Amino acid sequence: MMQKWTPAGWRSKPAKHIPTDYPDADALTRVEQTLRSYPPLVFAGEARNLKAQLGQVAEGKAFLLQGGDCAESFKEFHPDNIRDTFRTLMAMSVVLTFAASRPVVKVGRIAGQFGKPRSEPIETIDGVTLPSYRGDNINGMEFTPEARIPDPERLLKAYGQSASTLNLIRAFANGGYADLHNVHRWMVGFVADSPQGKRYQEIADRISEAVAFMGACGITPESVPQMKHVDVYTSHEALLLGYEEAMTRVDSTSGDYYDTSAHMLWIGDRTRQLDGAHVEFMRGIKNPIGMKCGPSLEPDDLLRLIDALNPANEPGRLTLIARFGSDKVEAGLPKLVRAVVKEGRSVVWSCDPMHGNTLKTDGGYKTRPFDRILSEVRSFTDVLPAEGAYPGGVHVEMTGQQVTECLGGAAAVTEGDLSSRYHTHCDPRLNGTQALDLAFLIAEQLRGARTNGKQAKAG
Repeated sequence: MMQKWTPAGWRSKPAKHIPTDYPDADALTRVEQTLRSYPPLVFAGEARNLKAQLGQVAEGKAFLLQGGDCAESFKEFHPDNIRDTFRTLMAMSVVLTFAASRPVVKVGRIAGQFGKPRSEPIETIDGVTLPSYRGDNINGMEFTPEARIPDPERLLKAYGQSASTLNLIRAFANGGYADLHNVHRWMVGFVADSPQGKRYQEIADRISEAVAFMGACGITPESVPQMKHVDVYTSHEALLLGYEEAMTRVDSTSGDYYDTSAHMLWIGDRTRQLDGAHVEFMRGIKNPIGMKCGPSLEPDDLLRLIDALNPANEPGRLTLIARFGSDKVEAGLPKLVRAVVKEGRSVVWSCDPMHGNTLKTDGGYKTRPFDRILSEVRSFTDVLPAEGAYPGGVHVEMTGQQVTECLGGAAAVTEGDLSSRYHTHCDPRLNGTQALDLAFLIAEQLRGARTNGKQAKAG
């Protein structure tokens, strides 16, 4: 029997990847108290709407697109960057909606994704050893002793930046910028400029025909508001539990606790211990939540975690985000899916093809080869149906900027190109062209699966 849950209950559990070396613990407490008095960033009703939409994904009636920055930064905070990421997500969603013939649930890694767990607590450069950079809401990226000291005031700056980002996203989503015709033009522009444009032209042409047909039937943004308004939700890893606790409020309509820092929160592969602080905190909030599932996770442990995080077996409550690496998917994923299906657990299965495919070049750059990313997605979409489950989504680290951080893709980024626009504060991201390229390649696979399914039924 689980103990009664409170927002502060996690403090009695072992907590990994939460800094304990703040020089002034009282200052951290004061900041958390200040955050408790701040307005919510999102509302409980919005989180409920997202859970309902994810419930459709769990039932195979929709598709989840989750993407955004590896780690947001104070330095790169700019409306143009937010706009470009939003625009890329919208273009990806149009391609995937057409290919899957299902609604696409759009969730950004944005407006709160500042903290990152690190493999090592320290790093050494030129013989100098300092604490690792843990994200802008904890310490600074600059390799100096002063910058690497955890500063609680950064949490207030992260809140302010999240509020401004969310405000702009709402304006884009509801002010006409996300009009289907605009998004379609962005997508067509990509096809025209892409070296793989001819490969994608058929999908682009069919989308153009569909848009033209709807217009001829009188289905326009003026007559159907859904064509110019979209639902876009926010998400981040719930890493700094003091911040998350401070943003957790009782919903006045339901009496339930919601973490109002984002619509959706997830637990990382490094912090999913059943008796740990992160699982304890996440089991009590009513937001839809996610959990990363990597090679070290065994089926029995996964089932115990599902029981703790989604005891009522609610569709849309829990998203399992598989992150194995292209060479480990087929060995690790099928047994997890098989166990979940056998026990009748309702979950969303999503693929994170980024985190298991990171390598370091001879020049010292962390990067991710595009072909490995695509290979993991392909394996994921093969494994799930084979085990009787639905491949419900993709979770990518990406940006709308034309950075050079991941190798390959239609733009053929080479190892020599990495140094030209390598801007990430943590892990390498797909640039806007690579992200849309990935969407088209997934679309081809989804369309192929649909065609094969129809042929099998006809036979």
